[in-house]
Amino acid sequence: MRGCAGASVWAPLYARSVALTAEPRARLAGAFGHDAFGRTAERAARFFGTPRYIVGQTLAVVAWIVLNAVAFVGHWDPYPFILLNLAFSTQAAYAAPLILLAQTRQADRDKAAAEAVEAHRETVARNAEEHQAALERATAELRRLLESNTELTRQDKELTEQVAALTREIHARIAPQTG
Repeated sequence: MRGCAGASVWAPLYARSVALTAEPRARLAGAFGHDAFGRTAERAARFFGTPRYIVGQTLAVVAWIVLNAVAFVGHWDPYPFILLNLAFSTQAAYAAPLILLAQTRQADRDKAAAEAVEAHRETVARNAEEHQAALERATAELRRLLESNTELTRQDKELTEQVAALTREIHARIAPQTG
């Protein structure tokens, strides 16, 4: 009986938890859209915070400064490296919104995941309460049956004693007549 009750309680719970964890992902539209530009923009925004990007940019800046400082190639951007500053400003103008949008999308995913976890917890709690209530009902029914059985056993004992007393009385009345 325990296996059947457990299966009936936990199977719908599992199905609901799968639906809850899949639903937020399906519900979220990309912050950049579903097209190729949106996917590329999100990949770029994610790339800006990686160590590979920071090391690569650092090496490019060092090479830029060295090449312009020693003038092996020629001074295409002499000190104070205004072209390099312009490149950084342009990069920042594009990178900052992409990063903010990626953070917003991540915050939306985190919020949807938290909502799914909370809904899952509520479902688990509700199912646990229902399971507890079913156990309490079953326990009450078992107690009632046990009390009923105890009462029937007491009545059976009383009747057995009465039958035994009547049997002795009948034997006592019949025995003097036969003797």
